[in-house]
Order: sequence, then structure tokens, then C-alpha cells
Amino acid sequence: MYEPGPMLYLHGLGHFHPENEIDNAFLESLDIGTNELWITSRVGIKNRRTVLPLDYIRQTRNKDLRAGQEARLYSNAQTGARAAKLALERAGLQASDIGMVIAGGCSPDNCIPAEASRVAKELGIEVPCMDMHSACSTFGMHMHFINAMESVLPEYVLCVVPENSTRITDFSDRSSAILFGDATAAAVVSTKIPSKVKAVFSSFGGAPSGCDEVVIPRVAHFYQNGAAVQKFAIKKMSELLKQIQERLGPDRASRLIYVGHQANLTMLEAVVKRCEIAPERHFFNIVDYGNQAAAGAPVVVSQRWDDLKSGDIVALVVVGGGLSWSSVQLEWT
Repeated sequence: MYEPGPMLYLHGLGHFHPENEIDNAFLESLDIGTNELWITSRVGIKNRRTVLPLDYIRQTRNKDLRAGQEARLYSNAQTGARAAKLALERAGLQASDIGMVIAGGCSPDNCIPAEASRVAKELGIEVPCMDMHSACSTFGMHMHFINAMESVLPEYVLCVVPENSTRITDFSDRSSAILFGDATAAAVVSTKIPSKVKAVFSSFGGAPSGCDEVVIPRVAHFYQNGAAVQKFAIKKMSELLKQIQERLGPDRASRLIYVGHQANLTMLEAVVKRCEIAPERHFFNIVDYGNQAAAGAPVVVSQRWDDLKSGDIVALVVVGGGLSWSSVQLEWT
């Protein structure tokens, strides 16, 4: 039987998408062997956002990662601060109320300093900062470990997941170019101050034998073994979602909303079918925003923040490189 540990409260969730859009027609214009039908039949994505100028992508295909870093319109810290400000506004707090910043994701701007430090600088606060990364499962991992660190934390912790993955995408490779859209998620959480949203359960796990299936090299483009990763993702997310369904029981499970890793629509729909989730209980944004890496699932919840009401239960279930996985059960009270 599941025994709950310390309670984690979610006070505010925020998100940010850059304004530049990469639709399927733009990708087709790059002449890399793709078109609307080919893309939607494989990943179900129609649109994405990017921190890169479209002319830069068109002219260079982002072959030189250093040039892409220089051409970007926003740094990870800048998108992180924008998402954080929305999370703080929803929490009814000021940046000065935050006692710690934790950041993480798939592709930080630097090895050092910590991405969290740069976000804190953007927000104008002087607090302890650290990064915790587990690829696309980062947000759930943050929730899991913050809950476990309850006794040593300040009242409010800011978690930020900046994912501007188009910076590390080779736009001459159609298998990668069709996937990524940039997004950032941020959450204000507390283990001490109650709120209307609580994380009553979290999990985090890994299978390092598969660590080379998804790779972002230090000075090269993103790569993954797509078929193997999709098979793993469907199986693991189905297992995690079923665990939450069983814990809730039949009556409460009817209020469950599934939010999965926004990697591709085919994968999400496979999990919905396996776990018998009603279509209206499946929240996603993959079609309009692409694969937003670790930010995708929390951004979906942030976009629905004002729609969720007392009694709703959200199962946020994600997988990532490493290989890793995490799940969070959020309840609105």
C-alpha cells in the first residue's frame, strides 16, 4: 500500500513560448525531404516555436551550434525568468519571496554557472541556486526530490525548466528538424505553505543501460534512436499511469487527467489506448508546439491552469534520456 510522505504544494505554474513559429510549410521549404503529410503521419506536429530567427535557420540549417547560440533571440535564463514571472503572479508572490532556485532540462546554455543562477540574476534575487538535470523527466524529478528534502528547504522554491532545443537541432536532418519546439516551464512550490494544488505522489527512476539512446553531445547536434526510444516511452508511461490509476481506485480515477511527455502524438495516443483514458481527459499541446522536451508536460498544465478545478487529478507522466522517467500526481482541492 502507498504511504504518503511529506506534502508538496504547487502555488503557481507558468510558461513561456518564443514568438517565432516553425510550421510544416516552413520545414518543407528547407527542401530536406519532408512535407505536411509525412510529418503529421509520423509525429502529429503542425507547428513549433523557436528562439532562433527563421532567416538564420533558412540560410544555415543551424549547422554551426556556436552560430546558433549567438543568433538566438533569448537565452535560457531569459525564457526562464519570463515563465517564472507568470508562476509568481499566479502564486500571488514576489520574486523576493523565493528562497531557492532549481533549474534543469536537456540543453543548458553553460556547464557553469548553474542555469538556476542566471535565472535568479534575471529575477534580481540573491538566493541559493543549483541545477538538477534528468533530460525530459526533469520536472517530475524536481518535484520528487524537493518533496524528499522538505526539512532543509526555505518556504518557497522556484523550479525552472528552460528548453530551447532548436538551438541544438540540425535543420538539414528531417528526423530531428520536425520534432522540437522551444518552451519554458516554471513552478513555485513549497513543502511548508499549503495551497489549493498539492502533489500527493511522485516517482523517479532510470535505466542507465539505455543512456546512449538519446544524446546531446557537448559540441554536436541532438541524436536519438527513435524507434527504441518510442517503444520504451510507450511501455514506461503506460506503467506509470496505470500505477496512479490503481492507487486512486475506480471512482477517483474517473476524475484523472493524463498529461504525458509531449514527444509525439502517436506515442501519447498509444498510452491513452492502453490505459483506457477518455479523449476529453487527455490534455496535450504537441500538435501546436512540438516536442518541448522537459518543459512540455508542465507547460500543458500551465496552459490549463485556469480551467482546472476542485476535485481534478492530473497524472503528469514523463520519460527522458538517461534513460529516465518520473511521474507526479497533482490534486486540486
